[in-house]
Amino acid sequence: MTLKKEEDSDVLLISFENSETERYSAFEVKLIDIDCEHLGIPETDYKCTVRLPSTELQKICRDLKEFGETVQIAVQEKDAISFTVNGDIGNGAVTLKKRDNTNRDVDKVAIAMEEPVSLAFALRYLNFFTKATPLSESVSLNITKDVPLIVAYDLDDSPEKGYLHFYLAPKIDD
Repeated sequence: MTLKKEEDSDVLLISFENSETERYSAFEVKLIDIDCEHLGIPETDYKCTVRLPSTELQKICRDLKEFGETVQIAVQEKDAISFTVNGDIGNGAVTLKKRDNTNRDVDKVAIAMEEPVSLAFALRYLNFFTKATPLSESVSLNITKDVPLIVAYDLDDSPEKGYLHFYLAPKIDD
């Protein structure tokens, strides 16, 4: 793989070459110059952390998007997390109980809660985030009131090998 950008150019050339299959692919991507201030995410001590199978989160988000655009994620008890949608065509709810009696760690649902939290998020973006499901067998949701949600995937289920974090601000009522 080759990445190439000429000086004073607004195009990035990405090329792939495979000598075994004698295949060569090239793509040009136009670059944009974003002139805005950098949004920083402050260090936060999250009050709730939920670790669950990534396929489970993907299925929940995919199922609930059929009912509405906003999901309410709530951790009200130390042993359950609920996902609730109220939409024009109906309502939907999924509750996951703490699950630690499985043989594989990745099948467990672990909940660490210091205080109850209930926030609303755009399901559209959560569904985008769950496209990272094939990269990791489990995902962590870090939730605190009035702070962006972190959807964290550890690559190869080991943070030392890399991770992918998505941040999503909660919806605020007008």
